[in-house]
Amino acid sequence: MTDLPSKWVQTAPGVPVIRNVNWGGLWTLYVKEVRRFFKVQLQTIWAPAVTTLLFLAIFTVALGRSGRMVMGFPFADFIAPGLIVMAMLQNAFANSSFSLLVGKVQGTIVDYLMPPLSTGELLLAMAGASVTRAALVGMAVWFAMLFWPGVHVGPLHLWAVVWFGLMGSLMLAFLGLITSIWAEKFDHAAAVGNFVVTPLSLLSGTFYSIEALSPAFRAVSHANPFFYVISGFRFGFLGSSDSPILSGALLLLAVNTVLGSLCYGMLRTGWKLKA
Repeated sequence: MTDLPSKWVQTAPGVPVIRNVNWGGLWTLYVKEVRRFFKVQLQTIWAPAVTTLLFLAIFTVALGRSGRMVMGFPFADFIAPGLIVMAMLQNAFANSSFSLLVGKVQGTIVDYLMPPLSTGELLLAMAGASVTRAALVGMAVWFAMLFWPGVHVGPLHLWAVVWFGLMGSLMLAFLGLITSIWAEKFDHAAAVGNFVVTPLSLLSGTFYSIEALSPAFRAVSHANPFFYVISGFRFGFLGSSDSPILSGALLLLAVNTVLGSLCYGMLRTGWKLKA
């Protein structure tokens, strides 16, 4: 065995070590995670899309028929971008919070820990699958809204749609992974979703402009990172927002850096993953 492939280095007889990035393994894990949620796409993609459209129908019928305007835009146009990205956030969290937890509960966590993947490759594959699910849900909702009467969801600033959609999905993917590492049963992950993710997403300015709030509640909204995702994503469609776009973009990048580093450290040490 003298002519080894360039990606292998022989450190000891019979012990090959993968050099640099294990692209094959990373791609395999990513595809496995995508196939996992895609096999039940009726539940993981289409059901959230229908739920989001029901939100749109209820709120436009209840509040939008009287010609209500928010920030100078028809109410339906105002809430539509927020509903799209809210569905993306919730599904990114749902996907990643299930990934490792089901392995811990079923005793198959070794399938994630034993393959020749680095911590970064493991993190990238699972976070990437969650972002993929979020993007599919977002596109399904957006496509349906294109045919919704009285709603206009043509993007004006595509870079903002992509950036804030990506940053928001990554943020919830990292939070979901941290939850799945910490949780010991499905009730724990459900508690984080019900008492943290859902309230923060609903109180992020999806259905209202924070300019209509009192100063105290406005300050609370500015402390909610979900608000910057909603506001920035809405800017991509309407060209107007109730927060500084550049500051929000940099803040989300900083939040994702912190959450990603925390997630990396937890995976690297094997906290609550390795016996």
